[in-house]
Amino acid sequence: MEQIPVLSLGDILLVSIQVDLEDQLALRLQEDLSNRIVDTGAHGVIIDISALDIVDSFIGRMLSTIAAISRVLDAETVVVGMRPAVAITLVELGLSLNGVRTALNVEHGLRLLREAGPALFADAGDDGEDEAAAASADDATARR
Repeated sequence: MEQIPVLSLGDILLVSIQVDLEDQLALRLQEDLSNRIVDTGAHGVIIDISALDIVDSFIGRMLSTIAAISRVLDAETVVVGMRPAVAITLVELGLSLNGVRTALNVEHGLRLLREAGPALFADAGDDGEDEAAAASADDATARR
């Protein structure tokens, strides 16, 4: 059975879909990608669909599901390379791709994830520690 490669770029995984996604291949991609997120600790996923001429409702739902699974596993998903015809089809099908960010190409997708990195990937525990340290410093200053 065919498999779609998942490449690792630091803390970002890149999936470039170069073949028409049959249902079984799409389901296998969901599972493979989920496992890779866990195995690598990736915080971002880029899915390049620039080679796809057609995206049907199943593939649209699959992209939304991948994004939802990724979020649960602490990774943000960006779909890149969407052709205008594909975007029009998704809108006509009523698929809003909730939770899926988009970018024009892989370079823009990488930049989006890197620039948003601190906000997207911040550990809630770290934020609390920073706030506690700032509050302690404010208290010390107020007592002087």
